[in-house]
Amino acid sequence: MVGTIVNTIAVIAGGSIGLVLKKNMPERISGIYFQAVGLFTLAIGITMIVKMEQILIIVGSLAIGSLLGEWMRLETKIEKLSDRLKSKFRIVNEKFTEGLITAFLLFCIGSMTVLGTIQEGMGGSSDLLFTKSLMDFFSAMILASAFGIGVVVSAVPLFIFQALLTLLAMYASRFFNAEIIMGLTSLGGILLIGLGINILEIKKLRIMNMLPSLLIVVILLWIF
Repeated sequence: MVGTIVNTIAVIAGGSIGLVLKKNMPERISGIYFQAVGLFTLAIGITMIVKMEQILIIVGSLAIGSLLGEWMRLETKIEKLSDRLKSKFRIVNEKFTEGLITAFLLFCIGSMTVLGTIQEGMGGSSDLLFTKSLMDFFSAMILASAFGIGVVVSAVPLFIFQALLTLLAMYASRFFNAEIIMGLTSLGGILLIGLGINILEIKKLRIMNMLPSLLIVVILLWIF
């Protein structure tokens, strides 16, 4: 669990530095900065789907998961929860939810996350998560300077998610085969591309309603 703890601290530290940078950023600069972050998110998403396999399962998972999320109205519920958090902690940030979701997906959906937590859960080295922590530190700095405190708050779901994966790996490491890891990475890449489109304000996509597809792809790849 050491790797996950270090990763969480790295996100909080990087995000905190980003918040300081944000305070001194003129509005003219923040506009072009958002565009850069949007392109960066698109680029990360594209690199994650380059080696995509099991295309039919990926597409099916995205369709089923999106319909499930729409039926559950996940986006509306998450926005309401976000509004409660902002009200309770007196957070004045219009992009709080967007920053939290963007950061969480960037930090948690990828092969390094899954492989690193499995390796640590099986009693191996934490080096992979340490490397990821360094990358997430700088990413959190960039994202927080654009989105604000939502990026720092993303450290909480990051810790929970990676801790659960580590515990699962301790008891069921064989569950995470290469196909499941690749499926999660590919689908995560598609969602990041959607987030990039949202950040660039090309079109508003309900990415949060698509999150159940990450669970669906794991189930389908395990079955088939």
